[in-house]
Amino acid sequence: MHEDKKLRNGSPKRVPSDHVHVPAITESGSLELAAAEVLKLLADPTRIRIILTLGKAEEMSVNEISATVAKRPATVSQHLAKMRLARMVTTRHQGTSVYYSLTDEHAIQLISEAMNQAEHAVSAEALSRTHTHDN
Repeated sequence: MHEDKKLRNGSPKRVPSDHVHVPAITESGSLELAAAEVLKLLADPTRIRIILTLGKAEEMSVNEISATVAKRPATVSQHLAKMRLARMVTTRHQGTSVYYSLTDEHAIQLISEAMNQAEHAVSAEALSRTHTHDN
């Protein structure tokens, strides 16, 4: 059995369904609720920028992250605290400094897939507008 996927350029790509991990639907829905919470947490442009920033570095301080994402350190700290509670980031203390890093690659993979989907949606919309204006 195969599952249809699209390449970045929009052409179809056939992927064997045994290569796609689809978790079982739980009776209680707890896994689905947890997944929704993860997606809700990631549905913030600042958190997306933080994850992309941490994905390029082994670890960074709040001030380093703040400078990179162009947000105040207090704002970045609040976002990092939520991400730490969700176990997306871990901390390492050195003296009075706290360094943050991604717990694993899951968050960056989710963001990457979301960015690909957004890019595809924007491209499709632009193409649709071009065809509308041509008529």
